[in-house]
Amino acid sequence: MLLDWKLCTFAKIPLESTLPENFPTTDATTPASTLQKQAEASSSEPRTSAAQKKAGSTAGKRAISYADAGVDISAADKSKHRIKMLARKTFNKQVLSEIGGFGGLFALDLEKFPNPVLVSSADGVGTKLKVAFELGIHHTVGQDLVNHCVNDIAVQGATPLFFLDYLATGKLENSVVETVVQGISDACRANGCALIGGETAQMPGFYGDGEYDLAGTIIGAVSRDKIITGETIEVGDILLGLPSNGLHTNGYSLARKLLFEEAKYGPDQYVNELKDKTGAALMKIHRSYLAIIRKLVAAEVVSGMAHITGGGITENLPRILPKGMGAQVDLATWQVPPLFEHLQKLGNVEQDEMLRTFNMGIGLIAVIPAEKVKKAKAILNRANERHCIIGRIVRGERKVSYN
Repeated sequence: MLLDWKLCTFAKIPLESTLPENFPTTDATTPASTLQKQAEASSSEPRTSAAQKKAGSTAGKRAISYADAGVDISAADKSKHRIKMLARKTFNKQVLSEIGGFGGLFALDLEKFPNPVLVSSADGVGTKLKVAFELGIHHTVGQDLVNHCVNDIAVQGATPLFFLDYLATGKLENSVVETVVQGISDACRANGCALIGGETAQMPGFYGDGEYDLAGTIIGAVSRDKIITGETIEVGDILLGLPSNGLHTNGYSLARKLLFEEAKYGPDQYVNELKDKTGAALMKIHRSYLAIIRKLVAAEVVSGMAHITGGGITENLPRILPKGMGAQVDLATWQVPPLFEHLQKLGNVEQDEMLRTFNMGIGLIAVIPAEKVKKAKAILNRANERHCIIGRIVRGERKVSYN
């Protein structure tokens, strides 16, 4: 049922008040001829539409693009082509997709992993990047990232399968991005994993000029019966420590404060106590332990392994200890590298703080049953891998004690 038009005037608002000033008005007594004349007069007057008014107001103004806001899509497209070539170098027959799709495709080899369990890890390079910016060194940070992630899953017995990276920057500098990805590609090939995708984000105003952030995710696999969790660790097992290359990718906020703010060193300054330039000592690559881990795992001599990263031995070794067990570490069993000793001296840093911040020269700890230590040491010697016995498993509550 339609409403009678007259019912719509119940608000008692005069019709004339809702119309333009020059709009013809009438009432019930107006002759039809007068109505026709008024309509013709109204229609003959020129009218300006809203679209015409808007067009007139923007006349003469320059069109603004995404590039004006700081995001250069054309430059990004050129960079993507180069990145695709670097990624393809890491591909193997398990990779089913090209770079640029909505997701990377990877076929799991069920012959190699008949009862597979996927193992994942994500991490970043952290404020080590600040040193890289200062020195203009960008080819090693990608290796730092991949190696860190590889170690995190390798200590659980996993084989790296594929990697995804994330690089965010304020203004895209193609040469820098390509150099970073070159490092990622090199490390992926060295560790036998494929770089199957990632994200390069331009975020104007979010990062300072020449700065970027870098993170990544790795996926690996291990057969269920080969997973290493530390659950078989027993009291009396021996701790074998493998050396680090330096800080790796942890503790840089404190290290930078001590070296650059407290000591006032420049990044290119040679420091006698370090036997190196400051920047060079800080930029040493986070090493991959994958090759030696594989040898130890294949020989079935390890009960557990800990990658010593942020938190040092103090917080990382307990992550693999079973309930009712602790670890006793003898600090006199290895030579702490000069970098750590100098950092401690510069800031008068307490020993406990050093041990829960830095790796102190030990990048990997393997827990070995006492009866297999001789075999494990023989494997390490054949691989020319430096190592030392740094302690043992004792009764306790998942803590590390030092002597």
